Amino acid sequence: MNAPTQIISGADTKAARLPDAQTVTSVRHWNDRLFSFRVTRPASLRFRSGEFLMIGLLDDNGKPLLRAYSIASPSWDDELEFFSIKVQDGPLTSRLQHIKVGDQIIIRPKPVGTLVVDALLPGKRLYLIGTGTGVAPFASLTRDPEVYEKFDSVILTHTARSVSALGYSHELVDNIRTDEILSEIVGDKLRFYPTSTREQTPKMGRITNLIRSGELFSDLGLPSFDPAVDRVMICGSMGLNMEMKEILESAGFTEGSNSEPGEYVLEKAFVG
Repeated sequence: MNAPTQIISGADTKAARLPDAQTVTSVRHWNDRLFSFRVTRPASLRFRSGEFLMIGLLDDNGKPLLRAYSIASPSWDDELEFFSIKVQDGPLTSRLQHIKVGDQIIIRPKPVGTLVVDALLPGKRLYLIGTGTGVAPFASLTRDPEVYEKFDSVILTHTARSVSALGYSHELVDNIRTDEILSEIVGDKLRFYPTSTREQTPKMGRITNLIRSGELFSDLGLPSFDPAVDRVMICGSMGLNMEMKEILESAGFTEGSNSEPGEYVLEKAFVG
C-alpha cells in the first residue's frame, strides 16, 4: 500500500526549507476528473516547450512521492502550468487534487521529453494528437512562437469523454486567438479538432478511428498523412500511442528522438 501524501501548507515553516518547493498560484477544477494548476517557476529552470518534469508531494515518512507531468505552459511563461487527472485512490493525485493557492509542491527542475520540435525533421504540417490530459504538452507547444516559425500549419486534436473534459483545450485555443501578441504570431496557422467519445458534441469518435476512416482529413480539407510533409506528435494512453505508432509506420513514418529526428514522436513517459 502506498503511504499517504502530505500537502505542504504555505503556512508551514518546514516548507521554506524543503528543496525544490514551489508555491501554488492558481487552481481550477474542470470537472470531477480533471483539474489544472499553476505554480511559481524556479529562477534557474530552462526547458523546451513540450518537455515534462517530476513533481509531487511528501509521503507520511517525509519522502518525496513524484510523478512525471508534462509542462502545459510555454517556455517563455513566468509560471509553470500543469493539467492533471484526479485518481481518487491514486497515491499522488488523490491528495494533489486538493491543493490550494499558497500551498507548496515539489518540482524537480530537470526537464526531459521527446515531444519537442528538435526531435522532428523539418516539415510543412504539424499534427498534435492528444487524448485526455495528454493535451498538456500541446498547450505548451501551441503557445510557442518557434512552432509557427517551423511549420506552415499546426493541427491540434483533442479527444476526451465529455464536453467539460474538452473545456481546457477550448479555452486554450480561444485565449491564443484573442491574445494580442500570440494572435499576431499564430494567425490562421492553428487549427483545432476536438472530439468526444461519450457525451454528445459536434464531432464524435476516437481520433484513431477518424484517422483510419479518413474523416479527419476530409473534415480539415487536407490529404492523408504524408511523411514527406507531415510531422506528428502523440500524447495519450499507451493504447493510443501504440495504435498511432502502427498507423504512422504503416504510412512510412519513422519515429524521432532528440538524438535522431524523425517524422513523428510520442511521449513514452505519459500514461493517462
